[in-house]
Amino acid sequence: MTAVAPPRGRPARILAAALAAALTVPLAVATAAGATATPSAPTDEATQDVAAQDLALDNGLKGEYFLSGGPGWPLTDLRATIPDQRIEFPNLVPTFAELTGRGERTSARWTGQITPDYSEAYTFSAIGDNGFRLWIDDQLVIDHWVDDWDVEQTSAPVQLQAGQEYAFRMEMFQNTGGAHLRLRWQSPSQDREIVPTDAFTYPDDFVVFPAQATLESDGTSLNVAFQGAAGGVDESLVDHLKVQVDQLAWPVAQVAAQGDVLGITLAEPVDRASTARLVYDGEGDLTVGGEKVGSLNLPVTNGSEFRIQTPWADDFDPTNPLPEYPRPQLTRDAWQNLNGVWQFEAAESDDAVPSGRDLDEEIVVPYAVESALSGIERREDDMFYRRTFEVPQDWAVGSDNRLRLNFGAVDYVATAYVNGQEVGTHRGGYDAFSFDVTDALVAGTEQELVVRVVDTTDGSNQAVGKQTLNPGGIFYTPTSGIWQTVWMEPVPAAAIDAVVTTPDVEAGVLAVTAQSASASDAAEVTAVVRDAEGAEVGTVTGAANELLAVEIPDAHLWSPEDPYLYDVDVTLTDGGSTDTVASYAGMRSIEVAEVDGVQRILLNGEKTFLMSTLDQGYWPDGIYTPASDEAYVFDLQAHKDLGFNTVRKHIKVEPARWYYHADTLGLMVWQDIPSGWFNNGDTDPASRVFWEQEMKTIIDQHRSVPSIVGWVTFNEGWGEWNLADTARIGNTIDAYDPSRILNTHSGYNCCASKGDSKTGDIIDWHQYTGPALPKPDATRAAIDGEHGGFSMSVPGHMWPGVSANPYGGVANSEALTDAYVQNTEKLVRPAQCYLSGSVYTEISDVENELNGFYTYDRRVLKMDAARVKDVNERVVAAAVQGSAPVDPGTPGLTGTGRWSFDEGQGTTAADGVGDHAASGAGTWVAGHGDSGSAIRLDGTNQSFTTEGPVVDTTGSYTVSAWVQLDKTPGGAWSTIVGQDSVTGSSAFYLQYGGGGRWAFSYDGEPRAEYVVQPVLGDWYHVVGVRDAADQKLKLYVNGELVGQSDVCGGTTPSGPLTIGRGQWSGNPVDYWPGTIDDVRVFDRALSDAEVAQVYAGDDGEEPTLDVTVTAETRCLAGKAYVAVRATNGEDVPVDVTLATPFGTKAVTAVAPGANAYQSFAVRAPSAEAGEATVTATATVDGEQVSTEVVAPYAATTCG
Repeated sequence: MTAVAPPRGRPARILAAALAAALTVPLAVATAAGATATPSAPTDEATQDVAAQDLALDNGLKGEYFLSGGPGWPLTDLRATIPDQRIEFPNLVPTFAELTGRGERTSARWTGQITPDYSEAYTFSAIGDNGFRLWIDDQLVIDHWVDDWDVEQTSAPVQLQAGQEYAFRMEMFQNTGGAHLRLRWQSPSQDREIVPTDAFTYPDDFVVFPAQATLESDGTSLNVAFQGAAGGVDESLVDHLKVQVDQLAWPVAQVAAQGDVLGITLAEPVDRASTARLVYDGEGDLTVGGEKVGSLNLPVTNGSEFRIQTPWADDFDPTNPLPEYPRPQLTRDAWQNLNGVWQFEAAESDDAVPSGRDLDEEIVVPYAVESALSGIERREDDMFYRRTFEVPQDWAVGSDNRLRLNFGAVDYVATAYVNGQEVGTHRGGYDAFSFDVTDALVAGTEQELVVRVVDTTDGSNQAVGKQTLNPGGIFYTPTSGIWQTVWMEPVPAAAIDAVVTTPDVEAGVLAVTAQSASASDAAEVTAVVRDAEGAEVGTVTGAANELLAVEIPDAHLWSPEDPYLYDVDVTLTDGGSTDTVASYAGMRSIEVAEVDGVQRILLNGEKTFLMSTLDQGYWPDGIYTPASDEAYVFDLQAHKDLGFNTVRKHIKVEPARWYYHADTLGLMVWQDIPSGWFNNGDTDPASRVFWEQEMKTIIDQHRSVPSIVGWVTFNEGWGEWNLADTARIGNTIDAYDPSRILNTHSGYNCCASKGDSKTGDIIDWHQYTGPALPKPDATRAAIDGEHGGFSMSVPGHMWPGVSANPYGGVANSEALTDAYVQNTEKLVRPAQCYLSGSVYTEISDVENELNGFYTYDRRVLKMDAARVKDVNERVVAAAVQGSAPVDPGTPGLTGTGRWSFDEGQGTTAADGVGDHAASGAGTWVAGHGDSGSAIRLDGTNQSFTTEGPVVDTTGSYTVSAWVQLDKTPGGAWSTIVGQDSVTGSSAFYLQYGGGGRWAFSYDGEPRAEYVVQPVLGDWYHVVGVRDAADQKLKLYVNGELVGQSDVCGGTTPSGPLTIGRGQWSGNPVDYWPGTIDDVRVFDRALSDAEVAQVYAGDDGEEPTLDVTVTAETRCLAGKAYVAVRATNGEDVPVDVTLATPFGTKAVTAVAPGANAYQSFAVRAPSAEAGEATVTATATVDGEQVSTEVVAPYAATTCG
């Protein structure tokens, strides 16, 4: 018997009264591009026929929003009443915030009538955050008034009659954090779905404004149909309208009116699956039928056909998708791609294999059934695929060769049938598999292939990664069915199944194993290794399934900077059977070893920093599979362009070509093992065993990939069932692939993790926004496994649904870049000292998670690439810098900057050594020792700053100053000298405070300090020294070393030198309450003796005598002479020696102001240009002083 759905809903009512003004919401001002748009509306004649019943005003629910609080969460403090369409709210936090004034400690109620399509027993299912309850026909059918989240509740069956209205009421409360709610129904004839809008009608006593807002197919034309002519419409109306799309304010380009229709043109298209509302604040000039319109809050019927897609989908060819050879490390010349249009049909568990008949639908392979590119775009958990194929005659299948059918990956259980005969079954969604279909072929005819796929996306018993049946937040749309390339190839009876290559850089050897299940013990394997120019560099012959060593002396190593690859050709000969395949390999080593007492990651024996993004490998059009192979290249090249050298492939395994591109472009890869939820109570223990087997299969299939440098077995607490098994698995995988490093547990500090198993090579923490800064231990290096995640919404380039911005949203690209740079700058010093890697979340937006560098459709780069690359490269360079020789700096005690503050007036202090003048405000007073002047600061807001950085705070440096205190800061701090940085904290602090301490420090490291109570008004000479070579901070007061601390690393110079204040959390702080004089900067670490010299006023320079020297050539009687004159500018007698190449003359006791003179005969008619040297000696203040002055003279010819 077939159930027939009768018309649903009540008779249309004409509701002429306006919605009671329970709400006036503040609106973001939108800029109108003009007011000349014409609405996408019916003709005038048709518009005049629009009646209330045509406006579909009756479908929806009355929504009431309350302020509330626990423990009972009463619904009494009503703050707003609006029409809602249905119970499908991915994120109610912004709705609560807008309607009640706060996003937490709130509640809501929805009432109306519900009308079913079938006379059957219905079950209702609800899931939300936090508690909820549901009444149908005044009967409580779901009661979950509990402060938890995401615990789905299902009612007992409720018998309903088709076409009959039943009273509907649903309530929920929101405590803290997220808030969402969805209601589904199901019956024998009704598929499980969100209860749709047209199943609901408003309560009889709920008055709604007679208007219908509809988004047209183009996604940008929003038309509002009224029951009278719309007036008062000009560009100013934009300031009073807000279009909310998935609760995000959408940009409005222009507005116009035509008859009864208000046309609103949006600046960006709205996705067809988005939810939209139109809010009008009632403060504009909008009228309907000549009457002023009050505030409106209208649901919008979404008729858009727009869906975001990547550029590669724009010219997608469904008959020939992903035509490239899919397995670059095992290639054969003969093969045939089976991607393209297949037949498709949903299945029930007891359905027979549909061999010999056409199926109902078509699907594009290899795209998940849920994806747009598949052409199906819906969820199925049991399905059939069917196509036919022909085997080329020249493949000699059945005589010389066998036919292999290859699948890159199918999620989850795949069973293949050829000509109605089962040829194999495979379980697991992330590994490749093959079937030998030779014996099922029928000679001389077209062959039929049917594949049955079952995928329940049951995370309790299978690896699912980020897939979920309830997408939202950080979990995404499932990928079911065939999602990687399908192809076939002829192979000999004895065929190579895999070529496994393992480099040993230290030994200069590439280990090659030709794996073959079909080879006999007598089979012989020859492997030839060639360089990039094709020249043979090594060859070896041996048995199949055995490790063969090819010597590669002085190997050209693979690295991100130089991704050099060797070609590997392998031939298997077994009797009369020969199989030849091509592969490639990279020579590189990866390890964790101790460097300078710290465990670090080494690539090719050198310290490196794995600068990575989190790459989840999702696409809006293909979900797990992009529209083109070029899309893989785009994402990986984007990493390079942004200054990353590593990718963390997060909880997904990619097709082989992705790794090929990583190998050739030069990106290291952290490869996650896809997780399930094996800690759930309904997990079958056998599923855990299979997951471990699947993990080993994934490792086996990727052993030869040069770019994969490490495995990640667990992420946070996902799927981890106990710590003992985590440790066991870590030790197992560590031994299973010793050629790579192992991160047993990424983010073991987070998110329901069982803790640190103390296995593997890596200590890995997660912290948002972070970065996380774990320290290495005695055997493991440390990395920041996840951090960041700053979000920015880009209308027109987002997945439908409410955006998940859990880690902090920003308004524009500049702010997003600023946030990233400031956050990443915090990695510079840890990279230099102890941290071996970091992972930023993420390369692109993924569905409702908007924290990517690129939008989900890869069309908009949201940050300034140059600034991102610059800071990333500085982090990587800092890791190398930690072991590099320290720059010795400028010799002597002149320094690189000096502000004597001897101006005595104005707002500028000159730099007497460099060109970094400082400006600011203060009171000019007598200087230290009553010499010159100094600047007195009020301790509140007065300071001096340079225009840019003066000190290279990544190296060694010294800062000094003379200071007086007018008052002590108590427990707070007052800063003498600092230097702002992009991290928001001073790169160093030279201070007094903290309860009575002089101190020299920088953020995150121990202070060098000296506890003492200074005498107010007395002068103190305070010096801070950072010695990068010894990794120490030293503090001197009045020439004496009084404190020191062991530290590591420094901060990239980025902000101005600050005199009289510091910086914290991006703000100026810690102003100095007193006088500062003679601030000096040196680009090296001064010694104890040199600090004492500076304190004593000795700059370390020898005094000089004021002697002026001239030298010139002359002609006399045809002969050349050089005349030298020295004038004594001192106020004491000077002994002078005049020297030229033609003689020397000593003159004693040259009086002040007098000259010493001598004309030296050249004894030739000409003289070449040269120099005269004058040495002057005198006793000044009891000390003998000597000065040497050189004066040039010109060439001359006499006669």
